[in-house]
Amino acid sequence: MSGATAIVNARVFDGTRMREWTSVRFADGVITDCATGPTARNGDEVIDAQGGTVLPGLIDSHIHLVPGALAQGLAFGVTTALDMFSPADVMAAARQQAGARSDVADVRSAGIGATAPGGHPSTMYAPFPTLTRPEQAEQFVADRVAEGSDYLKVFGPPGATGPWAAPSLDLDTMTALTRAAHGRGLVVVAHVNSVAGVREVVSAGVDVVAHVPVDGDLDRALAERIAEAGIAVGPTLATIENVLGDAGDAGDGAVAGGAAVVADPRPAGTPGGAQVRRLTSGASEQRPGRRLPPYSRAEENVGRLVDAGVTILAGTDAPNPGTVFGASLHRELELLGRCGLTPARVLHAATAAPARVFRLADRGHVAPGGRADLLLVSGDPLTDITAIRAVERIWRAGVLCDRRAFVVTAAEAAELAAFDARVAEAVAAVRGRRYGTGPARAG
Repeated sequence: MSGATAIVNARVFDGTRMREWTSVRFADGVITDCATGPTARNGDEVIDAQGGTVLPGLIDSHIHLVPGALAQGLAFGVTTALDMFSPADVMAAARQQAGARSDVADVRSAGIGATAPGGHPSTMYAPFPTLTRPEQAEQFVADRVAEGSDYLKVFGPPGATGPWAAPSLDLDTMTALTRAAHGRGLVVVAHVNSVAGVREVVSAGVDVVAHVPVDGDLDRALAERIAEAGIAVGPTLATIENVLGDAGDAGDGAVAGGAAVVADPRPAGTPGGAQVRRLTSGASEQRPGRRLPPYSRAEENVGRLVDAGVTILAGTDAPNPGTVFGASLHRELELLGRCGLTPARVLHAATAAPARVFRLADRGHVAPGGRADLLLVSGDPLTDITAIRAVERIWRAGVLCDRRAFVVTAAEAAELAAFDARVAEAVAAVRGRRYGTGPARAG
């Protein structure tokens, strides 16, 4: 057995609750012991937590892969990233990188999502397979499995007509896709952006709803229906806050958006110059006549889901403008804490909950036999959720990670710029349809 590590004098959050344990030992990438007394053996490296908190490595339940995503996320404590749309070659390259290197986060991916021709996110990627009717569902899912997709992403209806309308899958096709995916043991994640869309994807039988809608109020009956069906929801508030601009101001002079992370000296992998610029430049400019919904509606809708007992998943939708891999998950956790979740439930949303929903049985919890994806933070996030930013050490499969600021390479910066350009094109298309500010484009 290779050298083992024992963390002593710690508080331990196991992914669901605080335990009575004060010590955690791991070796060869696996947790070997958790105890109320010392676990260290002769020859172990002993880390004195000095009353700090040990918890599972964070899981970001919603990202999109670009070069540098996995290294950047790990620098901020994200040990596993769940990609929600990537071409097959990008997915394969990321998986190979995660398997060969210990200095990047592990990854799972949906690969290519299911959408109608011209539907979202067609404007953001090179041409990819689409479908139009239920009879095509089995083959579509089989192709994704052959490419290595870990779960299926479907793009639900926008729930709007007129200028907001876009090509989308109908309920019968979404239902057929869901059945085909479930038949192959895949979790199904549905992208929605409206209350009406939520109703449809719930009827289709999906497992996860990505994004909380802000076009209207989620009524109690719908929230309870989601809970009864066992469907989880990943609100992605960090991105919604940026999209809605200063509507996301926390009030009382508090700093909102990515600037809240930049202003905090505690985060692991303190943001570098390029990251700071990205975190502080994502808020959407408010313009007369745009009539954007208030950001408060997003938090109110999450609150209704929480009250109904819906499982909440923490995800950022990085690298959408204004977000940075890893750093923005710390903002997401803070925002979830404003929606009625206790600190324990917020941490659960970034650890044990996504591990259970996406069937990652070896991680997301601190227990003997589990994968040694661990964080040590100096504060107590069960008292103040922002204390999660005070990361002292990060272990990915038992390997201690470098917490220095992530440096974006020229190639990675170029790819991020290209991604931002595709996002801008998609936004311009919607604005053109909605406000007549420019030509409407497919997608």
